[in-house]
Amino acid sequence: MPSLLIDFFPLLLFFVVFKFSDIFVATAVAIVASIVQIAFLYWNKKLAVVHWLSLAVIVIFGGLTIALHDETFIKWKPSVLYLAFALVLLAGKLIWRRDLLRYVMKGIELPDRIWSGLTWAWTIFFAFLAVLNWAVAFHLGLPTETWVTFKVWGILIIILLFSLGQGLILARYLQREES
Repeated sequence: MPSLLIDFFPLLLFFVVFKFSDIFVATAVAIVASIVQIAFLYWNKKLAVVHWLSLAVIVIFGGLTIALHDETFIKWKPSVLYLAFALVLLAGKLIWRRDLLRYVMKGIELPDRIWSGLTWAWTIFFAFLAVLNWAVAFHLGLPTETWVTFKVWGILIIILLFSLGQGLILARYLQREES
């Protein structure tokens, strides 16, 4: 199964179930799908810290959504997750003086200045996504259905475009290094 499909499996199931049911059923399915995802990744020895963090956030915020029957918590989930990613990268950079992306992107050799720039770019990007989700979820007066569509497809497209941009920059640099 392609890695990208595995990574987005809970999100896509959340979207499909939401279209046929409601936010609470979709949230429960996303929690179960996240647990299945963890089991699958564990079985295939591809489990990373980011997967555990994502599971913890969906279980906590999804659980609160279901227990309190309040969609506010699931709407906070993406912002909390993206902010956690940004803070982990920031702590790695400022406290431990490490570019943690170097460990995520094993096998890629880059000079320290490139790793540093990449770390800062992703830190700022994740903070931006956190604020963007917060704005769409709570401050634009949009219905939950619009937020769900944005959360799944809008943020996914933004992440893919940012990743593609980063890839193009790195590809140019890596080509110069190989020459």
